[in-house]
Amino acid sequence: MTRDQLEHAIRAACQVSEDTELMIFGSQAILGEHPDAPADLRASVEVDVQPKNRPEAVDKIDGALGELSLFHGTHGFYVHGVSIEAATLPEGWDDRTIPVKDDHTTQGNTGYCLESHDLAASKLVANRDKDRDFVRILLIERMIDVEILLHRTGLLPVADDTKQRMVNWIKATAKEL
Repeated sequence: MTRDQLEHAIRAACQVSEDTELMIFGSQAILGEHPDAPADLRASVEVDVQPKNRPEAVDKIDGALGELSLFHGTHGFYVHGVSIEAATLPEGWDDRTIPVKDDHTTQGNTGYCLESHDLAASKLVANRDKDRDFVRILLIERMIDVEILLHRTGLLPVADDTKQRMVNWIKATAKEL
């Protein structure tokens, strides 16, 4: 996915949901803070969104713009309407989002993308291979700071053993790099 495609997704999802604000929290949220992120971080053809003021419209987005939709077939990427509650996020994440609002999102539409450290912490909670690979690339490319990531891990609403697993992985990976 590219930044242009993210902006297109914002326009389309805002139109379908009849909202001018979206929360963007999947891997492609990286394009908010890093529009020219490395290709390995932009590999997904899916952008996860929830309308900020009309969360009940996630199903409308998924139906009109989701996987296997006409939109997906036409543009080569899709918009997954999903509740932000599907992600586990550090306390205060909503105050750190990166707004994507410019001439390309039109009509005052704004996509609020997760900040990189919050995104990385959320990925590490999921703990899938692809999520750890994503965070590893963020660390290699110096797009996130180890100390900030460790701090954000402490702000997650997860069990202590999960936090410890994450801290161990972060420290071991940082040492390896």
